[in-house]
Amino acid sequence: MTKLLIVDDEPLVQIGIKSMLQWEELGIEICGTAMNGKAALEMIRQYQPQIVITDIKMPVMNGLELTKTCREEFGPIPLFIILTSYEEFSLIKEAMSCQAVDYLVKLELDPPSLKTSVEKAMERLEELKARESFRQAPGQPTLLSYHDKFFMRLLHNLFENREQFSIQAKDLGLAFSDSRYLACHGEFISRSPSLLDASGQMNLYSSSLQMMREILIRYGGCHVISLDKTRFALIFNFQENDASGVQTVTAALDNAGAMVRNYFNVQLTAGLGDVVDDPLCISLSYQEARQAFNLCSEEDPFVSFMQTAAGSMKNAFNLSVFKEDLTRAFEEFDTDALYDTLTAISQLFAANPQRRLQTMDGACSILYLALSLLPEGEELLGDIFAASPDGYRSIYGMKDVFQIVQWLELLRDGLCEALKTRRKTYKDHVILNVQKYIINHIEERLTLNEIAAVFGLSPNYLSTLFKKTCSMGFSEYITQRKISRAKSLLLEQDLKIYEAADRLGFESAFYFSKVFKKVEGISPREFIQAHMNTPEES
Repeated sequence: MTKLLIVDDEPLVQIGIKSMLQWEELGIEICGTAMNGKAALEMIRQYQPQIVITDIKMPVMNGLELTKTCREEFGPIPLFIILTSYEEFSLIKEAMSCQAVDYLVKLELDPPSLKTSVEKAMERLEELKARESFRQAPGQPTLLSYHDKFFMRLLHNLFENREQFSIQAKDLGLAFSDSRYLACHGEFISRSPSLLDASGQMNLYSSSLQMMREILIRYGGCHVISLDKTRFALIFNFQENDASGVQTVTAALDNAGAMVRNYFNVQLTAGLGDVVDDPLCISLSYQEARQAFNLCSEEDPFVSFMQTAAGSMKNAFNLSVFKEDLTRAFEEFDTDALYDTLTAISQLFAANPQRRLQTMDGACSILYLALSLLPEGEELLGDIFAASPDGYRSIYGMKDVFQIVQWLELLRDGLCEALKTRRKTYKDHVILNVQKYIINHIEERLTLNEIAAVFGLSPNYLSTLFKKTCSMGFSEYITQRKISRAKSLLLEQDLKIYEAADRLGFESAFYFSKVFKKVEGISPREFIQAHMNTPEES
């Protein structure tokens, strides 16, 4: 049985939730109730529930603080469903950023909506269990965490803008307060590979990576990103006045290389990019690092880009011309556009067989763009490359352009097939969630750009999708919902016209009246009078 905890400072709400569903039929046991977040935290530690339904505003410790504390202490489980009132929607976005499963409005709470949220949490719980079992399967690479995905986007220049980068960095607690950065691309090579099976090689790599990480962080700020069973990326950061930054990195790698060689009989090699002064330029340093990595050898294990013929990088593929088409195809589930774009890229790669490194970088950029933009992208790509021991990370083991092109064509065909079946369901789901968000925030000033940002969509795509799905424009829908809410405020809450206008975010009572009349055919005053006279006339 799945354990569920109810947290609310109103006893009647607790009783209502407990009696609203046949919990045992859902495979759920209510393990307890709590009146505030502090008491709930103790119960979570004691009973280890998988799902928590919590009010967002409570004394001592509120629901948002509880969610954040649990994420830090326990990880992704327990899953949270947030209870809120209309006036608390400003806190919802923050709660959802802590990976809350869903939120419910107390005044609208009924058995169907509660059951839907709980079932959503149960589905999410099964996904997490499946991921964990995959992680523990022998020989399988570790799935990307949110942390890893962030750095993959950074390494491959996949952030849409600086704001998106800053928000995600803040969510992860990454400050990027230093002013100079250097990226590396490296690999561990076992000196006795024939003595180890797949599981042994995986353990060897994990142990080597952990030892390297512990050594490198002694020298200063460093992020270590695992790529596959042997390869990794590094991002070093240091202050502007640290003139010895590159020398420090080289010394750190020398020390780490000596240690893993002595303890595990493993050769460490790494290419170093140039220093950059903007975190959004780390991708350039990483591209240089991959170029330098090709010149590494046992005799010269650490090669800086400054040692290479730097001009050779000028011939790298410029995939930015395809990025907009790919982004739109992923967002809109446009399989025709996706197929055509990936085919064009494959043909470009195939026509340049001498450019393995640039081809590899391009394919990796496409991979992580898909992971970033597609719902359940990681699971989807896992299915496409299920036959490979390394999954989609097998891209890093490709020896030539021909193999990379084959990998890209497999990705293309798998994505197109999967997206065809998901397109309609996904679009409907997006619009329903957007409509729900609009309704729940109807008393705020709502803009297309802001709502698109909440759902991680481009404004143009959301606008087009909304019109196709709802048979009306985005702005028209918001107007309709605001006027509907206005009618309720004027009649049920007896607000004055100017009060309703201000409450709904209109710039003036005059403009509100103008919009009201356009929608309803009569002015707000005429509407009120008509409904005041209705009982007498009947």
